[in-house]
Amino acid sequence: MEVTRLSSKGQVIIPKALRVAHHWEAGQELIAVDVGDGILLKPKKPFEPTTLAEVAGCLKYEGQPKSLEDMNRALRQGILEQWHDRS
Repeated sequence: MEVTRLSSKGQVIIPKALRVAHHWEAGQELIAVDVGDGILLKPKKPFEPTTLAEVAGCLKYEGQPKSLEDMNRALRQGILEQWHDRS
């Protein structure tokens, strides 16, 4: 068991032995999970690099292809609706 201390700025130093064991280096993003009587730190795992060809199948659309103008019109409409909802 390792002991560390919370700084006045809310920072905690993770002991070197634990950083090495988990292969965590400076800049590693962590997710902090409240587990009731403590906090669990887990590494934030980025998405695996992919190509458009690998993920394009999840973008299936049936019907006539939309033009760039159709898409821009839909975006403008969505923005106007969001803006209107703010008042």
